[in-house]
Amino acid sequence: MQKFVSLTILLFLTWSLAHTQISLPSIFGDHMVLQQKHSNPIWGKAAPGEMIMIKINGQSHMTEADQQGHWRITLRPIPAGGPYRMNIEGAESKFYFDDILVGEVWICSGQSNMQWTIANTNSAELAILTANYPDIRLITVPRVGTQEAQDDFEGKWTSSTSESIADFSAIGYFFGRRLHHTLGVPIGLIDNAWGGSAAEAWVNREILDNDLDQKEVMDWWKDKEASYDYNAELDTWQQQLDEWNAKESTDRTPFPPRRPNNLMTGNHRPGNIYNGVLHPTIGYGIRGVIWYQGESNASRAAQYKGLFPLMIQNWRDEWKQGDFPFYYVQLADFLAEEDEPGESNWAELREAQTMTMDKLKNVGQAVIIDVGEGRDIHPRNKQTVADRLARWALAKDYKKDIEYSGPTFKSMEIVGNKILLTFDNVGQGLYSFDTSEPQGFAIAGTDEKFVWAEGKIISTDQMEIWSDKIAEPMAVRYAWANNPVCNMYSRDGLPMTPFRTDK
Repeated sequence: MQKFVSLTILLFLTWSLAHTQISLPSIFGDHMVLQQKHSNPIWGKAAPGEMIMIKINGQSHMTEADQQGHWRITLRPIPAGGPYRMNIEGAESKFYFDDILVGEVWICSGQSNMQWTIANTNSAELAILTANYPDIRLITVPRVGTQEAQDDFEGKWTSSTSESIADFSAIGYFFGRRLHHTLGVPIGLIDNAWGGSAAEAWVNREILDNDLDQKEVMDWWKDKEASYDYNAELDTWQQQLDEWNAKESTDRTPFPPRRPNNLMTGNHRPGNIYNGVLHPTIGYGIRGVIWYQGESNASRAAQYKGLFPLMIQNWRDEWKQGDFPFYYVQLADFLAEEDEPGESNWAELREAQTMTMDKLKNVGQAVIIDVGEGRDIHPRNKQTVADRLARWALAKDYKKDIEYSGPTFKSMEIVGNKILLTFDNVGQGLYSFDTSEPQGFAIAGTDEKFVWAEGKIISTDQMEIWSDKIAEPMAVRYAWANNPVCNMYSRDGLPMTPFRTDK
């Protein structure tokens, strides 16, 4: 009897495998956008050994599923435009994806400021009313935190309409709309942002474990993982909640205690977002990535200097698409304005972001030191942010003759009791906005104590900085604060990048 049951199970499993339907992950489907001028990979699952045929735009490709049922083919480049139909056929199943477009595909990633929806931006109602762009396509990856690499997610491509756009990434949509208006080709936007996420959660954990610069953070997590008890945290929270409910309303705190988040499935644990959100999309044909993150790492700027470029390189290595463009947003101004020059975690994090441009090819930084809101970590003006990202892409990737960077520090020279600064990327020349007096500069002597400084634009790319309190100046800082008062731009309207000349 036992042999009969075992044989029956074996026959059933054999029959099931032989009749497995061909499947593709959700990144492929109706209304998707494929990257133009690119050999796009297509992959999925089928019965082991099954032959799969894919046809699109006159191309025909055939491959065989391996012993684990995985298969993969690569399309030849398809002309921009569409719509196209992709036919997929196997031994037991036959279906198609319809309304496929070919154009430019960008990933929109980071934390809450990238996740921030159109519905919550300035003039949201106007953006939503004018969002009917059938050639702009959107897909959102759900937020799943796990240590197990996921191959798929629940989601589907949709066209941009007034009904579909409200909950999509505002920066992503405004960026894509600029490209669509300029290039006249379909745009695909993949939104995989997760509010509050730490950069290490976006990196393959194996890479982090093998990087000595990340050892302190990884050791902390390993200790936490060994002792973490989420059920105990829930029990404590429930007890606090019961005590809160038992009190008279006049004795209660205004809000009940918050239910704790599970660190093990959250957005800070190293590798969690890489596995749950990024991994299902790795390999899909893209032009590049736009990124807005850093707030959650602001207290660890020194570590971020290595972590951020490590993350970018990890993505590029695994995508196997070369050094694709990676354009990111520098942190905005935030918190209270300071009366005197001082140290700043946010300024150091901005510096770490800027330094990434010296470490990697094909990266660019959108400076928004003038866009933030002191009392809100989420500036509502996402259109300006998207425009500054779009400038990088349009200039660098699409060869449009536009300015893409504001003034950046080049060199300094001590001349008597003044410091002469020279800048790159000045466009039509240096410009102080709103007032003729440059604001936001501090200067220090040999004692390394900074005081507010006066400044003067003396040419299109040079400034003099001084203070009557400093006879022998040694260093200059600009916009070096959480929320600096600063007003330097190029005459093209792009802000000067915050910097310091001291180390």
